[in-house]
Amino acid sequence: MTAEAAESAVEKRSMRREAHISAHTDVDAVALWLREFQSSPQTWRAYRKEAERLLLWLQRRSEALSDVRRDTLDAYERFLTDPQPAALWQGPSRPRYAPQWRPFRQPLSAASRRQALVILQGMFAWLVEAGWLEHNPFRLMRDKRRRMDNRSERIERYLERTLWQRFWAWLDVSPSPKAGNGAYYRWARRRFLFGFAYLLAPRLGEIVQARMGDFIQREGRWWWRVVGKGDKQAEVPVPPDMMKLLADWRRTLGMSPQPEPDDTTPLLRALDGRRGVGDNQLYRLIRETFRAGYQALDDLPKAKRAPLQQATPHWLRHTALTHQAQAGVELRYLASTARHARLDTTARYLHAEAEEWHRQLAHHQLGDADTHGDGTL
Repeated sequence: MTAEAAESAVEKRSMRREAHISAHTDVDAVALWLREFQSSPQTWRAYRKEAERLLLWLQRRSEALSDVRRDTLDAYERFLTDPQPAALWQGPSRPRYAPQWRPFRQPLSAASRRQALVILQGMFAWLVEAGWLEHNPFRLMRDKRRRMDNRSERIERYLERTLWQRFWAWLDVSPSPKAGNGAYYRWARRRFLFGFAYLLAPRLGEIVQARMGDFIQREGRWWWRVVGKGDKQAEVPVPPDMMKLLADWRRTLGMSPQPEPDDTTPLLRALDGRRGVGDNQLYRLIRETFRAGYQALDDLPKAKRAPLQQATPHWLRHTALTHQAQAGVELRYLASTARHARLDTTARYLHAEAEEWHRQLAHHQLGDADTHGDGTL
């Protein structure tokens, strides 16, 4: 299966009264929906991925978007849990034009499945308004709020502080001079990447798009200027450790320790030290580093270091925000760092209440029942 296969996905036209868009196939209609997000490349790519997956799945069933019913959504959600046959649907990251390209890297987690359905819900709503579809099956979900609200659960995909500290200590050890300049460069890049991700909590696409001149200084304080979701610009305080990491990384590149405001060169570089890196390359680099850390920390029990095998790039953002919350950063500042539109989204990173609940419930013991003092009931 190739990405181009989506172009032939179910071209039968459903019966409809009148379409308000110039489309002849489901693929045409979805492309027009995606055009609404072209000003935000990261959002566009995420939405295209979910729409493409659904269209390819429907193609295998010889169905169109107009055939999607309430029970179809349940079947699709089950499919996302474990896309089968795996050889057809799952595989390592590849360019979309490559024969080895697959729609999934692996089965989706519960949070990723919810996010996929949230995106598709919006797509169906738009297609109904456009007159391309007659109904939105998502409206029939009685438990819609629970299933579609991706803000409802506490964040769990992060590294606990003790594991992060061991992992960072391993990352922080430079290679032997005998290893050569190439090994030193790869180590310096990996160290900077993970330090940057931990200290400033960027999204993967924001790391790819970051430039040296995005670090600016005002009144003696450094800020990181970032354009995030929805093409919204924000500024995040840069802690001293981040400036030290940046200075080390720039020295590795043969640059002065502090960036200039007009420096538009990539922040993270390819092995040639000049070009930037792409999303897929960065994703693989982070996953490979997590797995290498799992192997290197073999003095820890497997259960303790197991999260390193499962971790994806977004775990870095979750880890950064969770640890900031645990360090006592106020919710309003945490939300600004995360660049969340809603405080309840950020509140998922607050684990203190759960920890206190657990502490108090620990006093509830099986052998603590002699309330009368004389052994009687």
